[in-house]
Amino acid sequence: MNVLLFTIGSVLGALAVALGAFGAHALRSRVTAERLAVFETGVRYHLIHALGLVLAGLTSAWLPASSWVTACGWLWIAGIVLFSGSLYLLVLTDRRTWAMFTPFGGVLLILGWLCLAIAPFL
Repeated sequence: MNVLLFTIGSVLGALAVALGAFGAHALRSRVTAERLAVFETGVRYHLIHALGLVLAGLTSAWLPASSWVTACGWLWIAGIVLFSGSLYLLVLTDRRTWAMFTPFGGVLLILGWLCLAIAPFL
């Protein structure tokens, strides 16, 4: 088992839940419905990939090519930071410049899934 990926995934999962609660309670009355939907998209992708990190941490013990699983995990961590983080900052600061980082984060999330798909075959 990759304890580091498992632990980071667990902590990121807790952070996603906290941010989801923050969005639902603190932001709802402060931002437009459109901006709140953007924030919720960030939280959704954040939580999905945090759970994926926990799974990757567990899976690495069973796959011989666990370096691909590890690469997947680090790509997801960077993807969460860039994708979800840029959406959070976009909503909280109302500065559109943060949106230029979102696609790069999305690409990293996709690459992470592809690394996971490759891992059982190598």
